[in-house]
Formats: sequence, C-alpha cells, structure tokens
Amino acid sequence: MPTQFAGVTVVTKANVYFGGNVISHTVIMPGGEKKTLGVIRPGSYHFGTDAPEGMKIVSGTCRVRLDGFPTTKEYGTGESFEVPGKNGFTVEVSEGLCEYICSFLT
Repeated sequence: MPTQFAGVTVVTKANVYFGGNVISHTVIMPGGEKKTLGVIRPGSYHFGTDAPEGMKIVSGTCRVRLDGFPTTKEYGTGESFEVPGKNGFTVEVSEGLCEYICSFLT
C-alpha cells in the first residue's frame, strides 16, 4: 500500500460531503490519472458513482454495502473494494476515522 505519491499535483480545494463528515482532496498523478485521498468520520453515508471506483483503506475500518446487494462487508487497513460505474454504495464508520485512497478505474 502506498505511503506517499511522488511527482503529483494536489488540488487545494477540498471535496466536502455530508456537512464535513467526509472530506477528500484530488490528486493528479504524473500520467494524468486522478485519485482522491480522504477521511470519513463516524456515520453512514451513501455515494453514487459515475465511473468505476477502487477504494483502498489506508487506516481504520468501515462497513460497505453495494447498491443492489443485501449484505455488508467490513474492510480494514490495507483492504480494498471496487464499486461499478453508474452504481452506488453505503459506507459506515462506527468509531474513529477511516482514511482511504479512491482510484477511478477504466
């Protein structure tokens, strides 16, 4: 799991969702690929996706339920999951912070 990204551009304006309970910053990789690095505070939040996304948990834990599926799965530090494009997911953090890297897949 990466601990840092070299040679990138960071967009200084934060992406703020749910009253500041989910905050991320966009990182543009040297080849133009976009990622976001973010933090999720305790709570339950639903996100929709336009493009497929890969989420890697950097620190903490969360429970995730993909739209259309009845069950949730817990993910912890070093684990990842994918969300199809034109879909959505609910992420729930019960305590502490959950830090993540979101990659936009093609």
